[in-house]
Amino acid sequence: MGNAISILAVDDEPDILDIIEQYLSGHQYEVETASSVSEAREKMTSERFDLLVLDLNLPDESGLSLAQSIEGPDRPAILMLTGLGAVNDRLTGFAAGADDYLVKPFEPRELLARVRSLSRRVPERSHEESASDSDSDALIAFGDCQLDLKAHVLYDPDGQEVALTSMEFDLLRTFAERPNRILNRDQLMELSHHREWSPDDRSIDIRIARLRKKVEKDPKNPQVLLTVRGLGYKFVVN
Repeated sequence: MGNAISILAVDDEPDILDIIEQYLSGHQYEVETASSVSEAREKMTSERFDLLVLDLNLPDESGLSLAQSIEGPDRPAILMLTGLGAVNDRLTGFAAGADDYLVKPFEPRELLARVRSLSRRVPERSHEESASDSDSDALIAFGDCQLDLKAHVLYDPDGQEVALTSMEFDLLRTFAERPNRILNRDQLMELSHHREWSPDDRSIDIRIARLRKKVEKDPKNPQVLLTVRGLGYKFVVN
């Protein structure tokens, strides 16, 4: 594929796939489609995709299992498709690593808006930039881990890359830019996800729980990403 954002749409409804493919292709995105998880896996073994538009209910296995199985620094952003009012599906999807959701049936313009938002978080592909090119001030310590703001990569204490979703990276970057400051859920949703928070939306809490497993020595006794009861969360820098 070329330099355009590449998208794999996975849904078992041909009409939905047609809408996604035609509308996004008309806005300069490279779109391929799959009607099952097995077909999606086959395409992902031979091609790299920047973004998945992923239905949760598929004929061979759940889209959640596909989301959970994708690891590594090249992990695509995931926009999951859910049924109207399926709050539990959304929460489970966020826990599996999805970045955003779109309720079916949807307006193509809203699909485009969600895709554009996620696409802005896809780091530019470059095979020429080396680690020595990274600016030292782009490295932020989260406990014993290091977040490279330029490369969009989190390194563990041994220097190994830790898998992050695009929204997990955005959340860490939001904290990195505001150390030792209490941020409530409204602020975190607006700053990192560019959308408003609603009382039944637990996506921020789920992502912070996932991030604690990656940056804290003891996730049950966090020292880096603290909960400030009744107020929000704080990234502690000593």
